[in-house]
Amino acid sequence: MPRQQRHKIRLRADVVDAVPDEPIAVVAVGAGSGRSEVVGALLGTPGRLLDLPETSYLVVKHAPRRQSTAHLPGARQPQPYPPAAAGSGSRPTRPPRRVELVAPDPLLRHFTLVDTPDTATLGVAGTRILLDAVDRGGAMLFVLAADQAPSPIELELLTEAARGAAAVFFAVTPAADGGWAAPTAPDPLFDAATTAVEAHRANVTAAVPALAGAPWFAVDPAATDTAYLRRALVEWAGAEGLRRASLNPPVPPGAARTVRVAPRAHESDWARRLDEAVRAGDHLVRQRLSVELANVHLRVVEEIVFGAGYAGLPAALDRELHALSLRAAAEGDAAVDQVIHDTLSHVLGGSPDEGVRRRVVSAVRRGFAEDPAARDLARVFLVTATGGVAVLPGAEAVAALAAYPSEVGPPVLPAIGVGLSGGCYLHWRNPRTADPDAARSWAQRAIRAVELELLRETTRRFDAVARGLTALLVEAVDHGILLA
Repeated sequence: MPRQQRHKIRLRADVVDAVPDEPIAVVAVGAGSGRSEVVGALLGTPGRLLDLPETSYLVVKHAPRRQSTAHLPGARQPQPYPPAAAGSGSRPTRPPRRVELVAPDPLLRHFTLVDTPDTATLGVAGTRILLDAVDRGGAMLFVLAADQAPSPIELELLTEAARGAAAVFFAVTPAADGGWAAPTAPDPLFDAATTAVEAHRANVTAAVPALAGAPWFAVDPAATDTAYLRRALVEWAGAEGLRRASLNPPVPPGAARTVRVAPRAHESDWARRLDEAVRAGDHLVRQRLSVELANVHLRVVEEIVFGAGYAGLPAALDRELHALSLRAAAEGDAAVDQVIHDTLSHVLGGSPDEGVRRRVVSAVRRGFAEDPAARDLARVFLVTATGGVAVLPGAEAVAALAAYPSEVGPPVLPAIGVGLSGGCYLHWRNPRTADPDAARSWAQRAIRAVELELLRETTRRFDAVARGLTALLVEAVDHGILLA
């Protein structure tokens, strides 16, 4: 099933209730290339819209009045941004994962703008987080300075983006000296900016042939000359909105029809098959998360020893845990989708269509509210300065951890998040209480604590799905029809 057709609809008992598509967004990417200035120029502002920590995302949306807020792990409510002056007692102890800016610019009625951290700082985990934002937003705006060649990391990022469904746009900006001379470009005969664009287009296309048809633009942020780029992005957003609407009809065919179970469903041993499928899905997800956590540990130790040292440990581990939470959500969603599909196919005697699947998903989600053991499935696991894990329940707490927020919940499982508390940042900023050996020991202890909590939570979630699906199908088999 295409990604765009999942994560879209949940139902009440007798009403098809459409959930909006993911917000359409253009995600700006680049390294030291005037990326943030291009984002500002698109909104008619010379220079950056806001000064951010290097690890934070800036998400710019439309609203009648300009306002900016920071979203920090551990805080259920957004905080004012920029933060209060040092010494006031309200300055955050850790950088926000995202800052949201709302502004009245008409361009933001068409799409959200997202400014990302410098690509040179991303690493493996940061690249995964960025690609998740691009995948959900729908478009990447790759910004490159005239005198700057794409790095191997950026070419790999572009290759991954080309494999997905997102659109890719390119913008070439002037060099630091204000000129347009490109490293491999010939002397321009007429227009230096056009010559630079064509030289970069040839280089990128040679490395990533799948992007041969991507549009390129010369943009001087200082002049806020973005008319052609704005027009292209608006045209894309209009087409993308129509495409998403066609993939996500408010009422899928057959959503309210009578669905009968298979003639001999009561003799089919479906309950045992469901139990086996749930256990297999739980085991597979737990196994994959354990392997990923081992890789996280290796990358964090490498950062301590060969990278930024113990001072860079909080940012590195927080980025890794952010990517891990995205992985956990994706793995859980995929496994549960498979369990539901296989079980329904067995009980109904054939593969369920989209309308039936949505009805069942809604019924299982409603069952969570009535199941005492399944309450507070939306929760955050926050690493503390001692290397332990604190648990914060609630969708608001989870939403604060997103670099690029989603307005669409998962098909069955509520959201989950993992991150570092502000106390971790305070601890590792103090050289008197930290050293590389202590950092490695602390990281190992923290990652192990996250693993125990996350694997326990994975099993709890699968058990909740099993109970909800069993209750639904027992009634269906007893009555001969799907009652959801």
